[in-house]
Amino acid sequence: MAKSAGVERWFASTKPPSEAALRRVRDIILGADLSMRERIQYGITFSSTKSGDFAAFVRYREPGVNLRLMRGRRLHGRYPHLEGATVKRMRIADGTEASARASELRAMVTAGCALRDPAKAEATARRAATSRGRSTQRRGSLTAEPRGDAPD
Repeated sequence: MAKSAGVERWFASTKPPSEAALRRVRDIILGADLSMRERIQYGITFSSTKSGDFAAFVRYREPGVNLRLMRGRRLHGRYPHLEGATVKRMRIADGTEASARASELRAMVTAGCALRDPAKAEATARRAATSRGRSTQRRGSLTAEPRGDAPD
């Protein structure tokens, strides 16, 4: 589980009222997939090296945990505690409730990591198309084709 020293400093300086619950949710998310990372952005943001931003703690100065999912609408599966029509979020009252929802949180992380980041997918497709074009050019230059000015 990769924990950031910057996030530890954030906890020390911010002193959120539900720090224990935030830390419990953080541990569940980071432990759910090896690709998960954390950074300071809009509070604490969790992201995956596989699929990009996953979720962020928002409204952290209020009691409880409010976890906003970046692409929550695209998650496949049934998540009974996920709220919102457009913007998906999960509210958790305390550390006990976080532990009770651990399996649901882990399932959401797994589904989130399975999503491909559209920008990364497009960039990968562009690179693949470019490299295909280069390999075709290379193959073409190696093939000796008769030219009109060559003697017969």
